[in-house]
Amino acid sequence: MGFSADWLALREPADHAARDAGLLRQAAVAAGPAPVILDLGCGTGSTVRALAPHLPRSTLWRLVDNDPDLLDRAAKAARDGGARAETHARNLADLDSLPLEGVTLVTASALLDLMPEAWLRAFAALLGVPFYAALSYDGRMEWQPEEARDAPVTEAFNRHQRGDKGIGQALGPDAAPTAAAVFAEAGFDVIRARSDWQLGPEQAPLQAELVRGIAAAAEEAGAECAAEWGAARVAAARDAACMIGHGDMLALPRDTAQGNI
Repeated sequence: MGFSADWLALREPADHAARDAGLLRQAAVAAGPAPVILDLGCGTGSTVRALAPHLPRSTLWRLVDNDPDLLDRAAKAARDGGARAETHARNLADLDSLPLEGVTLVTASALLDLMPEAWLRAFAALLGVPFYAALSYDGRMEWQPEEARDAPVTEAFNRHQRGDKGIGQALGPDAAPTAAAVFAEAGFDVIRARSDWQLGPEQAPLQAELVRGIAAAAEEAGAECAAEWGAARVAAARDAACMIGHGDMLALPRDTAQGNI
């Protein structure tokens, strides 16, 4: 369960444009006046860069990933913005190893759809501070111009997304509603928002790389038309548009929710 720095850099502008701005600001407020933020699966620091304009420069970021190179990049992003940073090379499957002491907000981006429901339930039971989870893929894809192979490829890709990503069967497209229900059951007030990618011809390189990944996964999941679909979509990327559905969530412990927002 890892992603290259090149892919993360390619998708970051789309991620930042898609994040729900109101929920982002609420998450920054929920972090409190002296934020200590634990960012799970931090990658190169996209969440750091998204939240930084709304946080004091004294913010301390605790950055968690299993890739030392990505951790170094994320720490640089935090320090370049004037914040402090700690790096923690961790396997997210080991919840007991997470450096939660003193944390005022936990964040994660494009992560929950990779995790199993059992992990999510254990994490919600462990957590007593606000949790901001952005950009969870929700199974919706729309392509312009449409074509007949879109539906079977989407269905196969979504099936693939529910496979084991290293620590158990992933939630995939079910992550956003499942997370909302799990955190509500665990005693949180949950606010949700859409954060769909809207990609046009100006994002042709991202479209093309996205299509390659979708086609490969869909083919693995049994879509015989996936390779031809992918080749056609890559060739048409400079004249095409797509919507990829995502959701954001802010979960606030009920005993502190009114005071934070």
